[in-house]
Amino acid sequence: MVNTRMGNRGDIDGILALQSKYLYSNLSEEERKQGFVTTPFTKEQLEEIIKQDGIFIGEKDDNIIAYVFAGSWRYFEPWEIFNYMVSRFPNLSFEGRAITTINSFQYGPVCIEESFRGKGLFNQIFEEMRLEFRKKYPISVTFINKINVISEKAHTKKLGWKIIDEFQFNNNTYIALAFDMEQSVL
Repeated sequence: MVNTRMGNRGDIDGILALQSKYLYSNLSEEERKQGFVTTPFTKEQLEEIIKQDGIFIGEKDDNIIAYVFAGSWRYFEPWEIFNYMVSRFPNLSFEGRAITTINSFQYGPVCIEESFRGKGLFNQIFEEMRLEFRKKYPISVTFINKINVISEKAHTKKLGWKIIDEFQFNNNTYIALAFDMEQSVL
C-alpha cells in the first residue's frame, strides 16, 4: 500500500535519490519522453522547505516513490524562473481573480517513480498537499516545460489545471497553469 504524508528530515536522502533518477540532465532523450524534473534541490533547500511544511511524499515499504513541493514565492526566489513568473502576474488572472504572491503559491516540482505512474498516486499526493495549502492560499500556480508533454497532460487531464500563460525563459518554452485550491481531485 502507498502512503502519502507531509515530508520530514528523515525523507531527505530518499527525495534526493528520486530527484537524481528523474532529473532532466541525468536522462537520455528517450527517457525524457516519460517525464522529468528540471529543478535540482540541495539538502539545505530541502531542509528549508521541510521547515515550511512544503514537501509531501509518497512512500511504499519505507521507500520514497513520489514527492511534491509547495511553497511561498519567497522560498522560490533563488531561482530566476520563478521571479520571471511573478513578474508576469500583473497581466494574468484565473477564474476572474488577479494572481498575486499573496493569494497564490508555487506548486512543484512533482516527481513520481515511473512504475507507480498511472495508478492514482498523482491525485493522492496532490490531494494531500491541497488539503494543507488551501488553508493559506486560494490559488496554486506552476509551470511546465512544453516539451514535458506527459506532465502537461497529467496536470490538465487528471487534475484539471488551467493553462493561463505561455512564456520563454532560457531558450525554453513554458506554460503556466493555475488551480483552484477548493477543488478536490479525488
